[in-house]
Amino acid sequence: MSRRPKREFTEEFKLQMVKLYNSGKPTAEIVKEYDLTRSAFMNWVKKYNNTGSFKACDNRTEEEKELIRLKKENQQLRMENDILKQAALILGQKSK
Repeated sequence: MSRRPKREFTEEFKLQMVKLYNSGKPTAEIVKEYDLTRSAFMNWVKKYNNTGSFKACDNRTEEEKELIRLKKENQQLRMENDILKQAALILGQKSK
């Protein structure tokens, strides 16, 4: 079975779908009527009902935010370390 191409939906469309769900329309009907995947639709509902946003950055846990911050810091420190190593090599060659 081949996968369907990835589709993009506007925030307005997602909000309409969530409002339908929150007003009592069954998930199965919404998914079938609008040709959505159940998992994507339920993710929209969960995200919007938890934070009022569909954006991933607004729906991250504190642990996820900390992990992202630490990864960025680690990358920065590696770059700085590489620069210092190169500088040490260059200064070592000049002093000979």
